Amino acid sequence: MSRTGGPGVGRTAALIPAAGSGTRLGRGPKAFVEVAGRSLLARSVAALAPYVDEVLVALPAGLALSPGVNARAVVGADTRQGSVHRLLHATSADTVLIHDAARPFLPERVVLALLEAAAETGAATAALPVADTLVGTESGDSPGRLWGHLVPREGLWAVQTPQVFTRAALLAAHTAAEREGFTATDDAGLIAWQGGRVRLVPGDALLFKVTTPGDLALAEALARNVEAGG
Repeated sequence: MSRTGGPGVGRTAALIPAAGSGTRLGRGPKAFVEVAGRSLLARSVAALAPYVDEVLVALPAGLALSPGVNARAVVGADTRQGSVHRLLHATSADTVLIHDAARPFLPERVVLALLEAAAETGAATAALPVADTLVGTESGDSPGRLWGHLVPREGLWAVQTPQVFTRAALLAAHTAAEREGFTATDDAGLIAWQGGRVRLVPGDALLFKVTTPGDLALAEALARNVEAGG
């Protein structure tokens, strides 16, 4: 029985692909970058651990988990998709929760809603309706220079993590993608590519992804505010 005790969930594992180089942030492997004294990875593991039976992390070759991080590590692959595939082989859980270490602020309600939705549908992801105006640039122009055409935002959602799946279905999708040379930006995309239906569960603005130095500064401010009781 998983710690959530949800119907139909069974044993649950959180899988964190954290073998990326963090090129855009420019601070080395992103998962090990610290925010207010704790690494992004340590924060994500701590946020997930109360709701699953085990946490597994894919790390770059030669690196190990820091002391006090309650997880099990495997060596990751060159791509995020490859790392998740390895993590799927490293667990026997019935249900898997895939989460980016670079999204360290994970509200409890999102995790519980995802587990409940996945128990019903087999696949669910956190997502938010797009709020910004979306435009394409003029043909032939450098990206972002001149306003081209307006892209209607109605019905568009920005996908976040966590994403929760039946392990058997996600493993089958990864195996098929490897065989056919298909790449998706996330695991929900692989399920959709296989013809599966993915439930969109309301995410949270706190689930922003730390990618740039500006994101890191925002995360530092947020972490200090939260830890000060704000």
